[in-house]
Amino acid sequence: MGADHNEAVEKGRSAKRVIFGAGGGLALVALGTLALEAGWVPGWISGEAPVDPVTESLYFLPPSDAEIPEGPFGDAVKRGRDIFMNTSTNAGDYVGNGLSCSNCHMDAGRQPMSSPMWAAWTRYPMYRRKNDQINTMEDRVMGCFTFSMNAQHSVAGGPPPYGSDIYRDLESYFYWLATGAPTNVALEGTGFGKVEKTELGYSPERGAEVFTANCAVCHGADGQGQADANGRTVFPPLWGAGSYNWGAGMARIDTAAAFIKHNMPLSQPGKLTDQEAWDVAAFIDSHERPKDPRQGDMTIEENRQRFHDGDQIYYGQVVNGVLLGTGTPDPERPIGAPELPIGPTPLE
Repeated sequence: MGADHNEAVEKGRSAKRVIFGAGGGLALVALGTLALEAGWVPGWISGEAPVDPVTESLYFLPPSDAEIPEGPFGDAVKRGRDIFMNTSTNAGDYVGNGLSCSNCHMDAGRQPMSSPMWAAWTRYPMYRRKNDQINTMEDRVMGCFTFSMNAQHSVAGGPPPYGSDIYRDLESYFYWLATGAPTNVALEGTGFGKVEKTELGYSPERGAEVFTANCAVCHGADGQGQADANGRTVFPPLWGAGSYNWGAGMARIDTAAAFIKHNMPLSQPGKLTDQEAWDVAAFIDSHERPKDPRQGDMTIEENRQRFHDGDQIYYGQVVNGVLLGTGTPDPERPIGAPELPIGPTPLE
């Protein structure tokens, strides 16, 4: 990127470090994040100052929100952006763990090396080994609901059906973000990137130390994240019933390591060494999480051989004496369903 833009971003990152480092407490972290998300913080602090359109960049630059057109298409773009940013509220019937698209795709799907949506849009339809099929963008987003947002435990019991307006609005947002981008071209900054393998491999034990030093302040010592007063997820759970399930890409250690290396800790991407990224990814993904929804009546080993053979994943392995892949207990009622009535059950 150009020097002026880099300087503005670095100012933002420095200011974020002040927010995250000054108090060191969870409350301060949460307040700082909420202020950033609410847009109460000036651009030079947030690191999201408007980019000079003529500034040279190594990465594709999507249009700014101010450039969303008026009219029905612009309205669809805005609805798609809102679903993307707060999926558990704006498409809550299909979210089974409280997460949002923006938890993995940073800066509203704009940030390079965070699987930016401007890059993803230009690559579909494409073949995916995961399901051995040509996938449309709608197929791909359905997969995110199924695996990353664990839609099986949602009110609807699954992802939005094909043809849903949710896909129409999300795809409008992605299409608009990719305005001017070449299609069928692998753009710089696509996906989560990669992280070099290390001589030591990866170790959950070493990763536990990395997690405590760099991740626990936001995600909690127990890895269960933080929510605001309204129950909205601010920092996502990294394992357990409220996190992504065993079928999600982030459950693979190499994918998680790449995401962590290029995006974490928040506002300090690149802080961790390659070794630390591998180790902390191994630590996070060595915990139990919701069941792989593809398992059905198969045993864990049968499902591992069919869908996880060759993956760098702890699914189907015994870690600390526990066979991983069994899954966390199902919730008593769907996530987001209203509370049960208090008091005696009315007689029919």
